[in-house]
Amino acid sequence: MLIDGKEFEIKLNGKTFHCALDVTMNFIGGKWKTVVLWYLRKEKKRFSELKKHIPGITEKMLSIQLKQLEKDNIIGRKVYAEVPPRVEYFLANEGKTLVPMLEAMAQWGRKKAGTLGILEEATRQKKLKKLNP
Repeated sequence: MLIDGKEFEIKLNGKTFHCALDVTMNFIGGKWKTVVLWYLRKEKKRFSELKKHIPGITEKMLSIQLKQLEKDNIIGRKVYAEVPPRVEYFLANEGKTLVPMLEAMAQWGRKKAGTLGILEEATRQKKLKKLNP
């Protein structure tokens, strides 16, 4: 990474990064982390709620992503002493700093989808409407 004409690298958690964007992607990159963060940006969610919002993710993968985001202090989790136990996930302070970037990325995606794709109601939503008139 160039700063004022000098070459720098970032050493973090035993890894070497040559670009600050690499650091960001190390924490939130991949197919699912940003999607999970998107659904947590406004309110707490339970595991089942996240799974419902992200139908393409397996339970195992959602669990892995949540654990990694929690380990990196991007999200938090609160366990309630109930039977059965209730667990809620939420954005930690570090995660809240990502919200403007997530919203900008979503806006870019909507614009791109509007010019290249077609917006239509999801099939599962159509089925739900037929069941609940």
